[in-house]
Amino acid sequence: MSLNKNHQINPKISTDCVIFGFDNEGLQVLLIERKPVSDREENNALPGDLIYDDEDLDDAAQRVLKELTGLSDIFLEQIGAFGSPDRLSKPEDKKWLESVRQYPDERVITIAYYSLVNKNLYKPQASSFAQSAVWVPVSEVTTLAFDHFEILKAALKQLRSKIKTQPVGFNLLPAQFVLSDLHKLYESILGRPLDKRNFRRKINKLGIVESLNKKQTGVPHKPSLIYKFNEENYQRLVEEGYDNFGF
Repeated sequence: MSLNKNHQINPKISTDCVIFGFDNEGLQVLLIERKPVSDREENNALPGDLIYDDEDLDDAAQRVLKELTGLSDIFLEQIGAFGSPDRLSKPEDKKWLESVRQYPDERVITIAYYSLVNKNLYKPQASSFAQSAVWVPVSEVTTLAFDHFEILKAALKQLRSKIKTQPVGFNLLPAQFVLSDLHKLYESILGRPLDKRNFRRKINKLGIVESLNKKQTGVPHKPSLIYKFNEENYQRLVEEGYDNFGF
């Protein structure tokens, strides 16, 4: 990223980031709690802010994410642009904007990004106008500031579409995992139950997971075999034109 020392904020363009994480229970999203200016406003929002005039969009997303949550060096994929004329029209959002922006009435177009991370590897640290940065189960999110709930739904839709052609869910798991965790992850992303037997049959047939020939230890149930993602077999399937990793 290369910025002039006297870079200026562009009051018409922002970037918002949808960061998905997994905790072996369900899909989560990273939200910030804005510093409140009233008791009525919706304080939870996606990490986002205005870009600089001399800043690349991808660089802006990385900068904003780091400034608000402390997370850095995360691969971000663009979702698209959101520019409804009334996206900043809610009275509570307007009041908050008046407290933090020089031009609170400007119409703002946002470029949204999303990413998948193993949340155990990232410890959010809120700063700037973010009062806190926390992981929240996606299933529990029903409203957000501005149009961020619509952006979250768009990111989830893109993730569900992508997981049908790429095994992207492995980004959310540790390097070593059990198949029940992978099964739960896919159910969390797709938002529906998957037959356990059929799921394991397809995963094993694809050859994109590899048994490490060892089992869990110290668990209160029958220990399960531990696996890892087989990158070599996955790349071979891609080279052969295979693109059906969905369920």
